[in-house]
Amino acid sequence: MGRQTEAQALLGWRIFNWIGIIDQLATARAERTLAELKLPFPQFVMLNHFSHRPQEAKTVTSVAAALQQPQPGVTKTIQKLVARKFLKSDPAPGDARSKLLTVTPKGLEIHQRAIAAFVPRFAEAFQGWEDQEMEDLVRHLDRLKIWMDSKGRE
Repeated sequence: MGRQTEAQALLGWRIFNWIGIIDQLATARAERTLAELKLPFPQFVMLNHFSHRPQEAKTVTSVAAALQQPQPGVTKTIQKLVARKFLKSDPAPGDARSKLLTVTPKGLEIHQRAIAAFVPRFAEAFQGWEDQEMEDLVRHLDRLKIWMDSKGRE
């Protein structure tokens, strides 16, 4: 490894380390906000996943793969969301063991309430930022997210 490559590798680690710290702090702030809505963070994460394409039915297996989470934990969270009528579970055609899951209007409504509650809690973090700075950050984070989603499973 050349010197520049080593420096880049160390900088890459530093970026991921900062993202991890930011994730911990943001999750703690989000959990405090969600407590007011009586919505545990894992349930919000799941609803967030379903809300991106609300008409699309998903299986537990596809959700676990997309979230890169163990299937038993995903199953438990999904069961809680179904019990709360935030997700709907229908038998999959041709496979009685598999269920097709979709987000309900009630699930979309609680998700929107959570987002609305997050906006003022997180807005202050970007006071003093220029729009271009925020757009640049989103662009770079999106590039990283896409890579992690496609290659980060290795």
